[in-house]
Amino acid sequence: MAADLEDRLTVSGISSGAYMAVQFQVAHAQLVHGAGIIAGGPYNCAQGSALKALSTCSTLPPGSSPPDAVDLQAKLEKMANAGKIDSAAHLRDDRVWLFSGGKDRIVKTAVMEQLAAFYTKWLPASAIRLVKFPTASHAMISIRDQPTHACDSNESPYINRCGDFDAAGEMLAHLLGELRPPNATLRGRILAFDQQPFIDGKAIDASMDSTGYVYVPNDCLHARCRVHVAFHGCRQSARDIGRRFIDGAGYNAWADSNRLIILYPQTVPRRGPALGSMKWINNPFACWDWWGYSGDDYPTRHGVQIKAVRTMLEQLAKARESR
Repeated sequence: MAADLEDRLTVSGISSGAYMAVQFQVAHAQLVHGAGIIAGGPYNCAQGSALKALSTCSTLPPGSSPPDAVDLQAKLEKMANAGKIDSAAHLRDDRVWLFSGGKDRIVKTAVMEQLAAFYTKWLPASAIRLVKFPTASHAMISIRDQPTHACDSNESPYINRCGDFDAAGEMLAHLLGELRPPNATLRGRILAFDQQPFIDGKAIDASMDSTGYVYVPNDCLHARCRVHVAFHGCRQSARDIGRRFIDGAGYNAWADSNRLIILYPQTVPRRGPALGSMKWINNPFACWDWWGYSGDDYPTRHGVQIKAVRTMLEQLAKARESR
């Protein structure tokens, strides 16, 4: 197995995973060439504040305003000039696909509109696609998950069916270009791997699980393939819902027919103390860190979660597997 990170590496995510996808894209702008964002907002929106994350960057309670895209653009460039993230100039060849549900009460459409505005400083209008789906709630929209949940459902596993709308397919086609039709029957394999070797310190100290997953099409066992990183949302980790997101989010069928490896890194719930950890972390819903629970460097190349995923990608690029 060999992953080609130089051939349009792309990322995506839902909810906290959407914010992490934006963070990873920006921090490693030279490496990443596109992002799919479902219910997320601009880079560094929370600026280290859980309160801001839960208000300005998501629910927009009465009296609050959406994030200021122009202000966040300026902050990004200051971080790039300080060497904490890649130069924003590397975003210019990216494509982004954004999705907002009209019934999403967790991340309001106004937040996603500011995300679209945020990207306009670097990307041409043709590279930015914002899909507004009136009946969709706060969820991954998939035609693959079983049993199905209604489009406006607000229940676990937060993977909903909205007619024949295939979010993974629409997203990947925008990010990567024309794709072969998805395979009806998967021929590849989902492999579990130990995440600990990729994490500085203990996995639990980063609120990351000991196990991550990767989908490998058969065609990628002996040939180089592109890679896409899919970040689950809050309450969607394997500890919460097993392999439901990995199996049902809809990426694998497209990956199978288009020589695309899908990396599914995993977080883990933390409720203050934890066995084997000296750190106090409050992350009860296994969210990716987009407000600073893992440390001040969380949105930069030096953030422990971002570094872990980057190291996983390096290992994929080196991997060989003979069959």
